[in-house]
Amino acid sequence: MRLLIAEDEKSLNRILVKQFEKLGYSVDSCFDGEEVFDYLAGADYDVVILDVMMPKKSGFEVLQRMRSEKNDVPVLFLTARGDVDDKFYGLDSGANDYLVKPFEFKELAARVRAMARKASGNTTNIFELGGLKVDFKAHTVTRDRKNIELSSREYAILECLIRNAGSVMSREKIENSVWNYDYSGGTNVIDVYIRYLRKKIDDGFDNKLIHTVRGVGYVMREEK
Repeated sequence: MRLLIAEDEKSLNRILVKQFEKLGYSVDSCFDGEEVFDYLAGADYDVVILDVMMPKKSGFEVLQRMRSEKNDVPVLFLTARGDVDDKFYGLDSGANDYLVKPFEFKELAARVRAMARKASGNTTNIFELGGLKVDFKAHTVTRDRKNIELSSREYAILECLIRNAGSVMSREKIENSVWNYDYSGGTNVIDVYIRYLRKKIDDGFDNKLIHTVRGVGYVMREEK
């Protein structure tokens, strides 16, 4: 998944980025409300984490504009403002969740996973297709109960494909989901990683799961 974190406390911002990257997320971050829109204009995010009290534009103002522009990306407020009225206001303004500082990172990560599950229409952290089983919480991959070891980048691309199973994903869309703004490679890298995934996931199985749509990209589906 690709996350955007807007938090003006720089030390906390850096910690959150590092912790989510350890979990395999692609993460962009910024420090004020106006920067959020620069990032939203250039990428699609699975979840946005907003502080409320930020320079230039508050998190409440950012969310109101996002929703007025029909941007329905899941949003979690992460803030020291814990009054009931603030929570009501944030949730009524269109936030999907509200977590008060101080907090435990495990809880934050669990809430982010829950928001992503709901957005994808899945009720658990486990996605299954054609004997392939991906547990997003445990970060494990098996096919027909055989463990499959993946690099962090292979795992991120697989997650992108299986979350969108049945939908054709262009190389640019996969790249946008997996890499942050620091990435300076090319879309041909996606082809390389797809070869790696096919070798680990499809080799030895009659039922191939990763398919090429010529001139468009890739799709994960089970062909009967």
